[in-house]
Amino acid sequence: MSAEPDGPEDRLRRFATIWTRAVFPLTSTSATRPEFEADLLPLARRLSGALHAPATVTEEGRVIGAALVAAHCTDPEALSRTLDCVDAYLVLYCGGDGDPEELRTRCSRLQHAMAAGYAQALRERTLGEQEAIAQAALQAQGVVAQALHASEARFRAVFEGAAIGIGIADLDGTILQVNGALVRMFGGIEQAVRGRNVKEWTHAEDAPQVWRLYDELVRGEREHYHVEKAFYRPDGTVLWTNLTVSLLRDADGEPQYQLALMEDTTERRLLNLRLRYEATHDALTGLPNRTLFFERLEKVLAQRGGQRFGLCYLDLDGFKTINDSLGHAAGDRLLVEVADRLQSCATAPGEMVARLGGDEFVALTTGPDSRREADELAARIMNALLAPVRIDGRELTVRGSIGIVEGAAGERSAAEVLRSADITMYRAKSAGGNRFELADPEADARAITRHGLTTALPAALERGEFFIEYQPLVHLGDGSVRGAEALVRWLHPQHGVLGPDRFIPLAEHTGLIVPLGRWVLDQAVRQARQWRERNAGAGPLRINVNLSPCQLTHPGLVQDTVDILERTGVEPDALCLEVTESALIGADDDLLKPLRRLAEMGIDIALDDFGTGYSNLANLRRLPVSVLKLDRSFTQGMQQFPADPVDLKIVEGIVSLAHSLDLAVTVEGVETGAQAEQLRILGCDTAQGWYYARPGPPERLHELALADARG
Repeated sequence: MSAEPDGPEDRLRRFATIWTRAVFPLTSTSATRPEFEADLLPLARRLSGALHAPATVTEEGRVIGAALVAAHCTDPEALSRTLDCVDAYLVLYCGGDGDPEELRTRCSRLQHAMAAGYAQALRERTLGEQEAIAQAALQAQGVVAQALHASEARFRAVFEGAAIGIGIADLDGTILQVNGALVRMFGGIEQAVRGRNVKEWTHAEDAPQVWRLYDELVRGEREHYHVEKAFYRPDGTVLWTNLTVSLLRDADGEPQYQLALMEDTTERRLLNLRLRYEATHDALTGLPNRTLFFERLEKVLAQRGGQRFGLCYLDLDGFKTINDSLGHAAGDRLLVEVADRLQSCATAPGEMVARLGGDEFVALTTGPDSRREADELAARIMNALLAPVRIDGRELTVRGSIGIVEGAAGERSAAEVLRSADITMYRAKSAGGNRFELADPEADARAITRHGLTTALPAALERGEFFIEYQPLVHLGDGSVRGAEALVRWLHPQHGVLGPDRFIPLAEHTGLIVPLGRWVLDQAVRQARQWRERNAGAGPLRINVNLSPCQLTHPGLVQDTVDILERTGVEPDALCLEVTESALIGADDDLLKPLRRLAEMGIDIALDDFGTGYSNLANLRRLPVSVLKLDRSFTQGMQQFPADPVDLKIVEGIVSLAHSLDLAVTVEGVETGAQAEQLRILGCDTAQGWYYARPGPPERLHELALADARG
């Protein structure tokens, strides 16, 4: 009888199909994929049954995990893919009308039990086989050569009866004889081994000395060697071996054959991976432990290209009281339940939950909007703890305090991040618990000085505390300096030099951005005039000035710009105004009107940070821009050689589109010569970045321009 379309049986079979597709390529079975799927279907049915029967979750999970080993799913990736499939699809296809939260909890327990059952079965199988293999290896290595010289009958008995793989090849490497054990290692087909040449068995993970030792042996320069080596089986799977190769000589002492003894270590390696798993996961809850969490956090913090992270540090409120009053067994059951609930909260890509020890847990998330994601993760954790936990007939209320650390990678070490989260968690606990607090040292420092900076801004402008640094814009075709971007700084009497990120938001909030922006424009245009006067033989230098979104909506923008140009005697084509892409997303005609007027005067308008927002490429035609400034994130992959081909294609497509619309392309963040050359080949027009020069005083740009003119 066929299953009802989209009924429970049909959905169960879909789950089994997905599972099969994931793990079949990693199995060492001789079955076909349909046959393998038929073997997995009963296991899928048992998983579905356990999902709806809480009392059998642990027992069934262990049985199913052990069954995977029996089905030849012994590659470490097979277990990982199985757990991923169960996590992603079991509730989706087999959950029915059950409560989603409860089903997710049971699914997590199933995964833990499956991993435990799998590890136990694999350990028992591997240790049993390993003992036999070790004994056979010791016996075989010493007697094969003697048997070969003593008599053909004795040689055959030893050769065929050995539990390890034995092969004999001539000095040219052609394999002449193989025993049954070696044939079985390579999938059971003798023709796949005998008659082949040893040199065909290269593997990507061969140690450098493997083939050097081989060459020395066949030349008679050494009698034997021992290495760990991998081979590809005919079905593409990998066989790992302990390989001993010896030289056999004739009665006159001349090299005649080479003898190879192979011990299959594939499952031992898998066992080592299992032991690694146990060393990096908490034995009670199955969650990653402190060791693995630190490894993951360090990798996240070491990433470049704008990677951000959010970390939630949870400590249960009142856990010691529960542990002391009900006993450690009850406390452990409570921790297991909390771990299951936390695991169900961190299901998005890049999210991870770990137990640091005791009643302390951490959850990690990564993504571009890490502040929001960390807040949402903390809220999910708090909600997951709301339902009471029933232990020994008692309903226990669980609450927790969470410290959140959020920020960009590369600024702090893992220990510093965790220490900050720990301190913040205790701040939440001191405030009464059952809450979460956000830690951000930079934000805290800004908050302390925010009021002072805000009130000091107007006087700072009057006292001349602001100054401008210039970063050159270089033509990628000939390497000449074509202009510079003006970058404002604040030399604060107490805090030293402050970057724009420290005071521009305050200026926008208070409205001071308009007079400050007018001052920056006036100073930059005056500097452009001085460059043109001093660099008469070097060609014109253009100045780029950033416009804040608040300035775009100010009614005096166009008139202020005209007045400054006329007062300084600078032509409009010497000025380029940079507007961020995000400021123009969804811009209506009223917002674009002043930009169009400025463009009609001959001023270039550059779309800054292009590609960081929700770029609507079709929208470019209606924007009065003449330059696209590619954000540095597009070119991060070009700092390495060879460059990321995906990055190359993206940049190439944008450049082609821009040029078809008569737009010039400027690239930010150029840090290496290889990167600059690649961007030149792709057709980008100008570039800026630390490869050419860091922002500095105007005199430095004048010197660079003169050097180009003389060069």
